Amino acid sequence: MEANDTRLDLLRRLLLQSLQLDEDKWRELVTEKKNLLYFNSLFNSRESVNLFLWVEADSSVSMSLDFPKKPNKVVCVTKTEKEVISADNVSRALLIEDLHGEDVLSFITALTQEVVCPLLSNPENNGEWAPGAAEETLNFMERLKNEALVMKARQEGWTFLPFPKHLPDDKELKSPAIKLLHACESVIIEWAGLVSELLQQKPSQALLDGFKPEPSEEFNFWNSRLKNLQLIQQQMISSKAQQLASYLQSAEGAYCFILKQIYGEVQTGLQEAEDATQNLKPLQEKLEETEVLEYSQLRDSMAAVMEKINQVWMNSHFHCKPCWIVVLLQEICNLFLDRSRTFLRGQEVMRGLLADPAKVLEDIQVVTLTLEKFKEKYIQCRNHLEKQDGGSRRWEFPSHLVFSQLDDFLSRMISIQEVYSIRLQFQLEQVVLAGGRGKMWTDAVEEVYQDFLLQLHLLSDCQYDASEPTDQSFPLQACSFQEYVLDLEARLVSILKGTLDDCCVSSSAVKILNMFGQVLDRPLIQEQLRPQLVQSGHHPQVDSTTPAEGSQCPPELPDSPTPFQKISALVVELRYSVRLDWSSKLDRDSAFILEHPLIKQQAKGMMGIPFRDKLETMLSEIKQVSWERDIELHPQAAQLLKSRCDIGKSYQCLSHMVSCYNQVVSGTLPVELPLIQEQQKEIKQSLLELTNQKWSSEGVHELVEQKRESVTAFFAMVNEARANMATMSQITQGWVELPLLQRIGNFLQRGEATEESYSQLRKDSEEVLRLTQENLRLYAADDTSASWYTYLDHVDQLVQDGLLQLLLRSLHFLSDNMKPQSSGGALLQVSLQLDSTGSLFEPSLEEDLADLLKSFIDDVYSAASLPPRISVSHHGGHQEALRENADLMALEQEVMQHLPEVREEAALLKARLDNFSHLWNSNKRAVMQEFLTYGRKLKPEEEEVAETPPTLADFQREIQSLQKQMSSVSHLSKNELLHGWLQVELKPFKDALHLFIHNWISMYTQHLLKLVRHSMSRRSVDEEQDEDKKSSSNFPLTETIMLLETVGVEVPELTTLLQS
Repeated sequence: MEANDTRLDLLRRLLLQSLQLDEDKWRELVTEKKNLLYFNSLFNSRESVNLFLWVEADSSVSMSLDFPKKPNKVVCVTKTEKEVISADNVSRALLIEDLHGEDVLSFITALTQEVVCPLLSNPENNGEWAPGAAEETLNFMERLKNEALVMKARQEGWTFLPFPKHLPDDKELKSPAIKLLHACESVIIEWAGLVSELLQQKPSQALLDGFKPEPSEEFNFWNSRLKNLQLIQQQMISSKAQQLASYLQSAEGAYCFILKQIYGEVQTGLQEAEDATQNLKPLQEKLEETEVLEYSQLRDSMAAVMEKINQVWMNSHFHCKPCWIVVLLQEICNLFLDRSRTFLRGQEVMRGLLADPAKVLEDIQVVTLTLEKFKEKYIQCRNHLEKQDGGSRRWEFPSHLVFSQLDDFLSRMISIQEVYSIRLQFQLEQVVLAGGRGKMWTDAVEEVYQDFLLQLHLLSDCQYDASEPTDQSFPLQACSFQEYVLDLEARLVSILKGTLDDCCVSSSAVKILNMFGQVLDRPLIQEQLRPQLVQSGHHPQVDSTTPAEGSQCPPELPDSPTPFQKISALVVELRYSVRLDWSSKLDRDSAFILEHPLIKQQAKGMMGIPFRDKLETMLSEIKQVSWERDIELHPQAAQLLKSRCDIGKSYQCLSHMVSCYNQVVSGTLPVELPLIQEQQKEIKQSLLELTNQKWSSEGVHELVEQKRESVTAFFAMVNEARANMATMSQITQGWVELPLLQRIGNFLQRGEATEESYSQLRKDSEEVLRLTQENLRLYAADDTSASWYTYLDHVDQLVQDGLLQLLLRSLHFLSDNMKPQSSGGALLQVSLQLDSTGSLFEPSLEEDLADLLKSFIDDVYSAASLPPRISVSHHGGHQEALRENADLMALEQEVMQHLPEVREEAALLKARLDNFSHLWNSNKRAVMQEFLTYGRKLKPEEEEVAETPPTLADFQREIQSLQKQMSSVSHLSKNELLHGWLQVELKPFKDALHLFIHNWISMYTQHLLKLVRHSMSRRSVDEEQDEDKKSSSNFPLTETIMLLETVGVEVPELTTLLQS
């Protein structure tokens, strides 16, 4: 995951505000590798749900996947669902909360347990609440308290198992209650989740997440798990847990088996943790002993460490698996790597190049030998296991799984060691050469050595950690350093050849070679100076501190030539012949270059420098000749050498001029050519004058410099004007991204985004006008000329093309989101209302919806009216011109064609809901009168029917029928999506229909209530009557009251009667 990941933008805005961070702190936070791993785990892993961030005492920002211990303020980033977070769902899938206080969880626990729950449990405090509301709120607060206790325990390193708020007593054990049974089963489900979450934690997770854990984290993991499982076991065998288990068993609940399964998993986990803790203890003690040793003593402990690892593998019953031992070995490698980097002082390792290279090189070698010793003991242990017990307990995993990071570190150590070896070989500060040209050679060596020291300074001042294998900065710089060293070696070869050629006695050559010391061991120098080195091996070495003789040699007695001297004479003769041939060729090539013109016209009006590659080669060879000093040059080569500096400067200047001119010619726009044509002709004529000049001509450099200013000024002018044109094109092309139509909430509405787009269009239009006027000044054009009018037409067309793409994109957005197969969701919303006359849509689907769509289309076209016309020859605004565009007209027509389709679907919806029309169309008084007369609703064909007063069962039938209709209305969805883009809000319709049904039910219940009151008013308080005595309406009084109570109608007179 990278620091510029777009998914971090939402977090950046909120965290900057919540934790009061500045941009520098944020960049520091997201560039640290460890933090990027946390973000990667949250975004790309389904299992990681929470991420906690807080500010430390030193103002640094920390983060963790676990809740921190007692921070002042914590920002909790939580997933709403276990899913991978992408750029599309990041705003929906993440919930970000601020938690304040030194101990948030303790506060929540105390508040709910000691204040809220006791208050809600007291019936006197919730007498006026709706039925069930107090109980539901109390259950919620109990769940909140349990969640806080679970999280607080997790923060402290153990697992809390919550219990239901009410444990069953002996009476409830005999007759289980459904609510209590449900609460107990919910607790068991939560226990299963907590225990499963604990047992699924693996010590290898840190490695899988890209971290570099050490063995101490493995030891702490198993110690913590052992303690945690012991506490869980204590909770599960407590009296509360036994009471809960007995209740589930008596209720024959399905979760009794799950409870036993949880207990079994805890026991298995305990055995595993005890086994791991016991077998890892000797290894832990041995590693703790190594931590107090000096690093140089660490190598002797490798055998003992590997022996302890072998004992863990052989003795453990749970962890004798390759995957586990690989993790353990990787953690031990991480420990040794961390100690190695600490020993080398990490980022300071390259500082020793200038301070004490021999000491640092020795430390690097100690580190390399120590780590190699660990690998050696690993291989010995592996081979021993293959031979032991017939290889039944051998390690069958590949070694690279263990040592991949260690091998990368060793490879990096080799690279650093090579740099230090080069540093120790280049000991040239004591080189002093004598002889006639001794000072010249000494200065040349000193120049090489200073260049070498400069490269060392660059390496030693690096701001990265060279010992970190994952940082690729060092390999790149080391490669550049070694390439530069090769160049320095080539220069040293030339110097050594020159000094050795000046020596006429072998003893002087031996002194010189001895003086250069270990630098002669460099492969390139050995290869290039092989004859001289062979010769020095046949002569005794002398004191290298004595200055070496040069070409002035003391007279020696003539001796008979030895075979070596004969070979040397042949080599000298061959060298002279080769130099002579090279000097002749150099002279011919110099003459060829000097007689060629400076510039030549090429195809398509371009200019070029003839034989520029050969000219560059000649200048390079002449530069090498200037180092040799003892080569005899012919006249043409001598002239080229003499004027080398002027020719080199002229060539560079001329190359720049030709490049500038060719760029102007090749990139000329048709509308631009008339504006620069005259200036271009003048520049071309000026350059063509150089075709008559040769490199050997007098005053070439002055002539080229004279023309350079005009060419570069013309190029700068044209280049700036073209840059302005490119900016205008970029501005107009960027308009396509402006949002002219915006969703506010879930629907299309006019909002700030549209106004911001309008503002941006105005601002960009002003910038286009400014750049156009700037180009008028640069081209020095006549603003009334036809060529300038053509240029304005071109700019105006750029503006109109940008507006066209903007309008097309906006109308395409509208059209595409109005297609049924689109998954973009609703664009517009209407509501279905209901009154006494029937149902109707607001706003109307006939005129109002069409007007609304046309207003959105007009908003789109209004954007085209903002940029003014730049062209002089075109009349009218861009909006009028684009109104006639065929593509836009087709899109506008396509949008409006969706209206009839959505009206058809709306009519079907309304017809479906009209099944309830009898509720608002029927006359309640007439229906009630008919019901009281005949006990039912007559059919249209029934004319003469005997009067049959309704019974209580008839009242119950009618009320239940209305209640069923009430239930059907309740199950209607809140919204209906028509044609994929128009959302119909049904809530107003449902509310009104509920009221209609309620009034119908009230009509029947009020009649019954009236009968009950009439019957009760005739009763005497002192008169004893039977409970089932019939009322004056022949309805059983008790059943009538019960029927009323089922629909929520209370009889106040009954309460008064009972109290009396």
